[in-house]
Amino acid sequence: MNYAQLKQDIIEYSKTIGIDKIGFTSASTFEEMKIRLVEQQALDYQSGFEEKDIDKRVDPSLLMDKPKSIISIALAYPSKMKERVVSKKGARRGIFCRASWGTDYHVVLKNRLQKLEEFILERVPEALCKSMVDTGELVDRAVAQRAGIGWSGKNCAIITPEFGSYVYLGEMITNLPFLPDASMEDQCGSCNKCIEVCPTGALIQGGQLNAQRCIAFQTQTKGFLAEEFREKLGNRIYGCDTCQTVCPKNKGIDFHNHPEMEPDPEIAKPLLQPLLHISNKEFKEKYGHISGSWRGKKPIQRNALIALAHYKEESAVEDIILVMNKDPRPVLRGTAAWALGKIGGQSAKEALTNGLIIEKDQEVLAEIEAAFARISSEG
Repeated sequence: MNYAQLKQDIIEYSKTIGIDKIGFTSASTFEEMKIRLVEQQALDYQSGFEEKDIDKRVDPSLLMDKPKSIISIALAYPSKMKERVVSKKGARRGIFCRASWGTDYHVVLKNRLQKLEEFILERVPEALCKSMVDTGELVDRAVAQRAGIGWSGKNCAIITPEFGSYVYLGEMITNLPFLPDASMEDQCGSCNKCIEVCPTGALIQGGQLNAQRCIAFQTQTKGFLAEEFREKLGNRIYGCDTCQTVCPKNKGIDFHNHPEMEPDPEIAKPLLQPLLHISNKEFKEKYGHISGSWRGKKPIQRNALIALAHYKEESAVEDIILVMNKDPRPVLRGTAAWALGKIGGQSAKEALTNGLIIEKDQEVLAEIEAAFARISSEG
């Protein structure tokens, strides 16, 4: 088998199926990444969404018998909406991060990897292939860096010269011995913009993230948000793009190469008030195809309440009162109380007074008491 020719054939084929960038690396252990992951674990900087077994995250031989190579792919996604919708008084909107625009990227990349796998197996029927996207064991970023897709930026994203950091990553482990590509040198230089503007200081230093403090992580949790994170959330209802939007390497970058990644503005930047009372069925029908729906509607609804408070949207007070009085979930009732305390007004104060009488959950009561005290102190 002429593996050099096969590699070139794979590269050429990848262009025909909508893969924007492809790289090859060895299947040797990611020793440097292991050191970093052990440190992250010791510092409790992990999100908890990752594969728990660090060895599996860095050693491809634990995932496949005698692996020889890893193929890394990248697909560029849009950074701007072709059609704009405006958030205005009486019709406030939240925002899903760019990585949740269009069809769930897990689905899109798995489709591309499946086609790539079929192409390889047609030529080498005995080949072994194992593909993964995001939720797999390997660290996508480590694979992409070593395969020459881009460099690992200080914002903990892979930054490519062509597409900036607006790329989705996936990889395929195989037992075929392809010649590895050269890794890419770091090009962040002395720039620290992402670290300086991170809303919560989650970027400890270049390339080190405390995921527990990351706004993107916080938007995906299901419990009460700590006060400091509520104050930083703004109108984000899923994810955070700040460390990407300030990156000089992303200036002017906006690719629309894949129709399935195009955002529907009404979904990517939805009206907040309708989210408060959306049913499970309606949520699944409208948002089920995007990656930002994976945790269900509860975190989205909690974040929508916080966003309405951020706007001090008085027209939403009656909707928020309904959540505080009727929603069966304590986190939503308590967050609604907090939002009423932030927005203020006589209706909110009366509702909180009533809430102190009818609420039984201790955590929710604490939120109502704090909100009532806030309104009272403001007169």
